[in-house]
Amino acid sequence: MFARANAHHHQVAYVTNDLDRAVALLERDYGAPGFYVFTNVGTGAGKPGEPELRIALSLIGGVEIELIEPIGDTAPLFKEVLSGGSALDIRFHHVAIRIDGPIENWTAHAASIDPEQHPIVFQGQLGDDLRFFYTDERPRLGHYVEHVWMSPAILGQLRAAIPRYPSEAA
Repeated sequence: MFARANAHHHQVAYVTNDLDRAVALLERDYGAPGFYVFTNVGTGAGKPGEPELRIALSLIGGVEIELIEPIGDTAPLFKEVLSGGSALDIRFHHVAIRIDGPIENWTAHAASIDPEQHPIVFQGQLGDDLRFFYTDERPRLGHYVEHVWMSPAILGQLRAAIPRYPSEAA
């Protein structure tokens, strides 16, 4: 996805209507080593009107697996793929590419994206530590692509918290 300097495949993401049951299924049936679960609700990181989400992350073979549960009707970008029923629903949503290096690499990457060809449908940041946007590639690829940059501090904190297979000791 997006052959660009400093861009690496980072993540495969799914949306679900029940994060706890989805986590249990991936651990039981797919051997996920566990998940780091968190929410952006009440953290002060979000702004009014931004999606409220519960998120679970696992690292398998160097690829991050993300499960996202949209809260209420705050996240149509994520909720739109779900069936709306009460049965467990897990749907593929996006892949993510991570831009490595200093913030200047992110700036160059963002400038290289033609929004006419790759419409940006959601974007945000967390202080000086995180930048992201989603491009809508559904007409051609069938899914969104998340473009993300993290400071070394945030990336290190996440890597320390996310369960992984194989473990670093292996």
